[in-house]
Amino acid sequence: MSISDNLALVRERILSAARRAGRSADAVALMAVTKANPPEAIREAYAAGQRLFGENRVQEFAGKRGELADLPEARWHMIGHLQTNKSGKAAEMFTGIDSLDSVKLAERLDSAARELGKTLSVLLEVNVGGEAAKSGVAADSRELEAILLAAPRWENLRFRGLMTVPPFTEDPEEARPYFRKLRGLRDTIAARKLSGIAMDELSMGMSHDFEVAIAEGSTCVRVGTSIFGQRSKA
Repeated sequence: MSISDNLALVRERILSAARRAGRSADAVALMAVTKANPPEAIREAYAAGQRLFGENRVQEFAGKRGELADLPEARWHMIGHLQTNKSGKAAEMFTGIDSLDSVKLAERLDSAARELGKTLSVLLEVNVGGEAAKSGVAADSRELEAILLAAPRWENLRFRGLMTVPPFTEDPEEARPYFRKLRGLRDTIAARKLSGIAMDELSMGMSHDFEVAIAEGSTCVRVGTSIFGQRSKA
């Protein structure tokens, strides 16, 4: 099947999942995850109406960005772990950083965005499963609290919500407690009405579990394989 056909099927799955959850499909954004996919595949998705894209690596996107410069409505978000020494380049290339996980990174991104004269949309990445191999702040960590309290001073960052990558399980239902945990954390933070912090977005759910994520309140699902097929292991 073509990328266009795959996109249509994913959109239908989103619509059906939203209906089952009593939600509007318009409340769930579809982000096409384009890591390891060539510019021509991204162009095909764009031609099929896709506008929101997620990349995992700064250097990889830098290598194909020039070939995609003529897609005027495309919005590019960084969703992978971001090293602080690449924050300047990331601030230049992306409109959103969905994997903010430290005060140090926030400081670097804010400074870079200020120099560029732009405001970056950011999500806080939360490691809900407590996995050592994954990035993200712990839900009960001092680092998370420090970020929340310092947010007002970062005038070039717009905090929109939370993102997570739960532990992988074959059964999508096993991801439900993690999605529920992130939603609960979002609600707890929102109730504090902290200055400079909006908690409107919950980025959670990927190809194999996004229907469950939608049922638990996801506002953005990040889908790669179901749109572009299996990525090369190279």
